[in-house]
Amino acid sequence: MRPPLAPLDGRIDRFDLTVGTAVEFLRGTWPELQDVRFEIGAIPGFDATEEVPRWHLDRKNQRIVLFRLPIERLLPPGHDDAAHRRMAIESAVFRAAAEYVGREPWDLGHDH
Repeated sequence: MRPPLAPLDGRIDRFDLTVGTAVEFLRGTWPELQDVRFEIGAIPGFDATEEVPRWHLDRKNQRIVLFRLPIERLLPPGHDDAAHRRMAIESAVFRAAAEYVGREPWDLGHDH
C-alpha cells in the first residue's frame, strides 16, 4: 500500500482555483460570458509596449487569456501574501471579463 499523495496546494493550483471560482461566478452573472473560454498562460507571448499585460482578449475566438506571472509577481511592495495574491487574481479576472463585454468591472456583481 502506497502512502497517500499530498493534496495539490501549490501557487499554480491556488491560481487555477481562484480563476475558476471567479469565472464560475461571472458566467452565472453574465450570459454573454457563457461561451467565452478563460485560459491561463504563464507570460505574454508578445512584446508589451508600455506595461506588462495581465490578460489578452481574443474576441474572434471567444477567449480571455490571463497571464499568471504578471498578475502574481507585479504586486505592490508589501502586498505579496496569499490574501493580496488572491485579490489580484480575482481583480484581473473581473477586469478582463468587464473589458471583454464592454462594461465597468464593478458592474459585474449580482445586483446589475
